[in-house]
Amino acid sequence: MTRLHPTVPAFIYFPDSRFHTAAAECPVDEALRELGAGLLRAAQAAQAYGLAAVHIGQVAPVAVISLDEAERRDYRVLFNPRIVETFGDMVTGKEGSVSMPGIEVDVLRPDRARIAFHDEAGHPATLELSGFAARVAQHEIDQVNGVFFLERVSRLKRDAAIKRYTKLKRRMG
Repeated sequence: MTRLHPTVPAFIYFPDSRFHTAAAECPVDEALRELGAGLLRAAQAAQAYGLAAVHIGQVAPVAVISLDEAERRDYRVLFNPRIVETFGDMVTGKEGSVSMPGIEVDVLRPDRARIAFHDEAGHPATLELSGFAARVAQHEIDQVNGVFFLERVSRLKRDAAIKRYTKLKRRMG
């Protein structure tokens, strides 16, 4: 586990069985809001496009996504997020994970998504996203549901990415 700052939760790394565990929906209470605040601090510190609670070792229905393009960050904390609908063109884009640093693979996803979630007050909300923000939301909501991004690519691409990651880890110590 790597901690970026004393007040920022540490990241866990692939392989970890928690990445394959779906988080169950739960009420938005003070504990979940605190987890969301920690996840937001971690995303900001890492300049991540998005994070799911599992990246900081918690199997919980919380994700942080940036609604802005790659240059800036406009974060939203999502509680109990789910994908309501995907539509639009299927587009290939690079995806990676703070839990598998140094690895990016091309993943095919719809370029638009409608998502539902609860806000910090526990009220239901929806967003319709397109482009990069839609990709980030789908990626992080997959992770909340126990689907690591490598499960969205062919076995050949997945095995090659894991092999590259294993070599990187050995070189970095």
